[in-house]
Amino acid sequence: MKELQDLYIKDLQISVKAQKYVNDAHNLITEAFDRVENIAEYHQGNIIRCMKQCQISERHFNPSTGYGYGDDGRDTLEKLYAMIFGAEDALVRPQWGSGTHVISDALFSLLRPGDAFISAVGQPYDTLNDIIQSLKEWGIEYNEVELTSEGSVNLQGILECIKNNKNIKLVLIQRSRGYSWRQSLSIDEIEKIIKVVKKQNPNIYIMVDNCYGEFTEYMEPCHIGADLCVGSLIKNPGGGLAPTGCYAVGTKEAIEKLSFRLTAPGIGREVGSYAAGYRAFYQGLFMAPHIVGEAIKGAILTAKLFEDLGYEVLPKWDEQRSDIIQSIKFNDDKALIEFCQGIQWASPVDGHVVPYPWDMPGYEHQVIMAAGTFVQGASIELSADAPIREPYIAYLQGGLTYSHVKLALMVVITRLAEKGYIVI
Repeated sequence: MKELQDLYIKDLQISVKAQKYVNDAHNLITEAFDRVENIAEYHQGNIIRCMKQCQISERHFNPSTGYGYGDDGRDTLEKLYAMIFGAEDALVRPQWGSGTHVISDALFSLLRPGDAFISAVGQPYDTLNDIIQSLKEWGIEYNEVELTSEGSVNLQGILECIKNNKNIKLVLIQRSRGYSWRQSLSIDEIEKIIKVVKKQNPNIYIMVDNCYGEFTEYMEPCHIGADLCVGSLIKNPGGGLAPTGCYAVGTKEAIEKLSFRLTAPGIGREVGSYAAGYRAFYQGLFMAPHIVGEAIKGAILTAKLFEDLGYEVLPKWDEQRSDIIQSIKFNDDKALIEFCQGIQWASPVDGHVVPYPWDMPGYEHQVIMAAGTFVQGASIELSADAPIREPYIAYLQGGLTYSHVKLALMVVITRLAEKGYIVI
């Protein structure tokens, strides 16, 4: 066995020092895994309970033909998502190509010319900039409520914004950090926003971008009053198996309006099948709590390693988590690029490819993306990306297995040490 281990250590170009350094860090953090595993076990049990109630069987996995009328596999999958996420209704569709796609459809379905909406956590993710501009062209006003100087949600600012603008119809909450240096929002923080908004005006829609946050805490945004919650299936809830698509869960009213944007008014959810079948979506959902737990464990190890090396990280290794992302502030573009290239080198797919910064559509700055994934763009699999702008922050996420994250970090530590960026 030792000879076989030496083979992959050699082929991955991992130094003995890096191997020991990562293993030593691992031994110091295992107690932090208990909470992660408890949450995963809770969600695993709940998903089994809901699947039993929906009486899932082989027939739900079969490919569908035609326009999709009476597609039992699709309709039962949506019923299952609504139950698990604490919502009245759901749409789960492979026709949505990305999280940005479903967010765009949701905003256009709930807002009308003359309406206004606000982002409750400052500037949202880069890919929403063009969507916001398009909404403005339709006469829809947009504003942002910046976080406080401590990085917390500005509840008073949100309240004042709503009081001063009677046209506000929607409050957008981005749960994860995007390309911002801030903590992801906990369920408790999201609930505080919802209570403030609904107390002032119960008719305002609360929409949550839940990407990267699913199954990281015991509850989801619809459990605490969100009207609409959306996310990508090639992130947490797809469990590394869903090949494409997005989900939306929420009130019956919000889901119906979104369904008309998905297809056409009067047709809505009744059409749109998936000829490849739904097995991967059901099985991915079943696997999701465990996979999310593995990713979070990898993020904890990453934080511990780079914290000990003197880098600023967010969150810290022993802090509570509300998404799967780990941020590392490199303050140097070359070290950041080396980090991402190390992650790519340790990937099972395209491990021979070297990523470089490029002008990626929808982003203001060049972006480097390390993503040697089985499903293209699936950031529940181990990946790392960063905009090439100061202070040069890398965002690591995913990991189908903790072992993969651990090995990839050995590769990264080796490369950074060889280039003189760190001393171990």
